[in-house]
Amino acid sequence: MSTNGHPTGFGASTITSADPRYASMVRGHNHRFVAKPDYVRVVTTTEQVVETVGAAVAADERITVRSGGHGFEDFATADSGVLLDMSEMNQVYYDPERLAFAIESGATLGHVYRVLFKGWNVTLPAGECTEVGVGGHFAGGGYGTLSRRIGAVVDYLYAVEVVVVDEDGTARAVVATREDDDPNRDLWWAHTGGGGGNFGIVTRYWVRSPGVTEGAPEELLPKAPSMWRNGMVAWDWSSITEADFKRLLKNVGDWFERNSDAGSPHAQHSAFFYSSHRSNGILSIGGMVDGAVEGGEELLEAYFDAVTEGVSAQPVFRQQTHRPWLYFAAYPNWGDQGTPDIRRVKIKAAYLRKGYTDAQIDTIWEHLGTGASSRKELILIGYGGAVNTVAPEATATAQRDSILKAAFMAWWGDEADDELVLGQVRDFYRDVYAETGGVPVPNEYNDGSYINYPDADLADPAHNKSGVAWTTLYYKDNYPRLQRVKKRYDPRNVFHHSLSIELPED
Repeated sequence: MSTNGHPTGFGASTITSADPRYASMVRGHNHRFVAKPDYVRVVTTTEQVVETVGAAVAADERITVRSGGHGFEDFATADSGVLLDMSEMNQVYYDPERLAFAIESGATLGHVYRVLFKGWNVTLPAGECTEVGVGGHFAGGGYGTLSRRIGAVVDYLYAVEVVVVDEDGTARAVVATREDDDPNRDLWWAHTGGGGGNFGIVTRYWVRSPGVTEGAPEELLPKAPSMWRNGMVAWDWSSITEADFKRLLKNVGDWFERNSDAGSPHAQHSAFFYSSHRSNGILSIGGMVDGAVEGGEELLEAYFDAVTEGVSAQPVFRQQTHRPWLYFAAYPNWGDQGTPDIRRVKIKAAYLRKGYTDAQIDTIWEHLGTGASSRKELILIGYGGAVNTVAPEATATAQRDSILKAAFMAWWGDEADDELVLGQVRDFYRDVYAETGGVPVPNEYNDGSYINYPDADLADPAHNKSGVAWTTLYYKDNYPRLQRVKKRYDPRNVFHHSLSIELPED
């Protein structure tokens, strides 16, 4: 038996709390949240998803879904009902009928990179963390180290298959494409940045480069790099003065303001700034570029020169490496911090239209450069470039003129430390955005937050004192349209979580 010419795998597996497998099935990447469903349903085909959803709706059971399990909030950790585990729906293949590559929603990014590279020498501008599942990553507008050069993942989304529930409780699979005459086009649009778990259960995506309507499979997506150049400059935190830190952070913002247009030579490469609290000893900048980019080594060195200008501390190393791309892109657990015992995570995100102000840099120094030991970190990740060539309403990803993504985060292992560490990260974020109510309200400098780094605090008036709704921070002017899609395809609000799209008021 097969679907689209591919094996269906085993039949749907039901794992209840009495099953010895249960404990292994209810915990994802973030150990802060452990699900307690009545049962876990491991599915391998779209038909199995339709059957499971239909039965759960008929029994009035809560439905949650997990693909790779990299959730930063509690979206897949309900205390009852069914948890659909999509991880065994992981096929990646060429679909000649749709002239696109089909990717099932349980496939991890590392698996996608391997299959696309080995089969056709093509790739997508998706994320670095190889164990992330595409189910939520794509729907939330994923990005990665190639995005400044070739755009966001959703810019390549051609179609999506979603199991939805009608007003009468009927579960059915719908395929929605980006074709202008597709009656389900709005459902496709909603999955280009509207976030996971909002409209139904994605079972597969199809990807093809924008504007491409014909060609051999190897011509339908961007060519994969053959080699990958990775550069980094790192300092021992103990050598960094207050003046050095502030100059470095100011230089980073200034550089991205100057070099994030799509036509800039520096849009050819990624770049980042990373700092732990000084008690953890790590401060670095870096960048990555396709080894085929002419002058790639010089581009990275120019970034390092500009950002380190005026910094007196000498780095402990400054180097570039050149290695095969697939080795880097698909290396197990690449991009993931922590260990199996250190997997409690909190992340708070922001888009930056400009570098941080002097006052914000002062605040960042106070949080990272002073005080007792702390788990908090700040990462500034290069954005813009080709991403910013797409209109904000063309996809559900509304942030299309930013230059950086910021991640305020912490990783720890002991549940007893939750209150302490969460407080550290929350205070850090609140203080940096103090002038806008503790959150990055869209303005000249900020552009809200990123739904793939979800943060339930943004919906809590105790943490968001801006008076601006969390829905605006994530979706801006696209939110009303997302609500209309929600009403059409999930009128019963079957699919919901702590930051889900809300049904519009009648």
